[in-house]
Amino acid sequence: MPDHESVRRLRACAQALADGARETSAEAVVRRVFAIQAQDATAADLGIRVRGSNITAQAIRTAYEDERSIVRNWYMRGTLHTIPGDDAHWVLQLLSPRVLAATGRRYQQLGLGDDLRRRAGQLVRRVLAAHGPLTRAELTERLTTLGIPPDGQAPFYLIRHAALTGILCHGPQRAGEATYVLLDDWLPSTGRFRREGDDALAELARRYLAAHAPATLEDFAAWSGLPVTWARRAWKMLAESGVITEYGALTVLAGRVKELPGPSDPPDVRMLPAYDNYLIGYRTRELSVPALHQARVRPGGGLIRPTVIVDGLAIATWTRGPGSRSLQVDAFEPVPPRFEQGIDVEKEAVVGFLRPAP
Repeated sequence: MPDHESVRRLRACAQALADGARETSAEAVVRRVFAIQAQDATAADLGIRVRGSNITAQAIRTAYEDERSIVRNWYMRGTLHTIPGDDAHWVLQLLSPRVLAATGRRYQQLGLGDDLRRRAGQLVRRVLAAHGPLTRAELTERLTTLGIPPDGQAPFYLIRHAALTGILCHGPQRAGEATYVLLDDWLPSTGRFRREGDDALAELARRYLAAHAPATLEDFAAWSGLPVTWARRAWKMLAESGVITEYGALTVLAGRVKELPGPSDPPDVRMLPAYDNYLIGYRTRELSVPALHQARVRPGGGLIRPTVIVDGLAIATWTRGPGSRSLQVDAFEPVPPRFEQGIDVEKEAVVGFLRPAP
């Protein structure tokens, strides 16, 4: 049976968070981990930074807006994620029907019936084709012509519905604010990966394991938002094709697990942003966060705090103080001297990343 430290280090390495593993571009980071949690845009950028080598905020913007190699939209669990641009269509087609079905009651509560959602989608498509990219406020203003009140949650749910039905995705930032564009204009599907049905399900599970293994099918279900029955089907397909193998009670991709080297020296210290995949990508955080300190990382209300990890194990949380150069680390226990230099290096890197461009 693999010990907890081995599983933790394998997971951290898969996420480019241990043993010196780092990627050289924003696109390479996202391809490696497949999805970066992105409901907080700055946290998503920091999630790319921490897995890369000298990746700047401007380089990330270039990947989003010029190369369009990565895209931000609603995917796993109906939550904003950044994924590779050429995976946007098939992932949306696989996941969105269940998200839309799960949102049905909320649509009813907000008075957003089928016909109104259809007309809103048509309007959004027209105005983005004629005037896009547009901000949320600008789309909300257009939606008021359908009698949608500008205040409250109805505009958000209609914009999200348009995303889930393949009409729009996030486009370029304008003065630091997100805008929306037509998905098929921004990321034409011609020549991109085409996957459907069970093929798409098995591919999503394979991508998950490439970025998160060792893991269980229940972990995959929790991460993706798909039912456990679907996860079992995905595992069965991958097993029958020889893609996966057992690692104790867990699963890994066949041929991916090699003998781990000794712990890195000096220790590999990383400062994860809020809501980081490494902490959200599994059913529980028991291997990455000490049991006594779980509540400090996840205090409630869906919050996952920015966290300092060393060789994949959380040792502290951190916060940004007033001013871009102020970072406060709140350690769970006294920090050993051998960790302090790595923390200082990471703090300097985060401050430099967040510093406004001249």
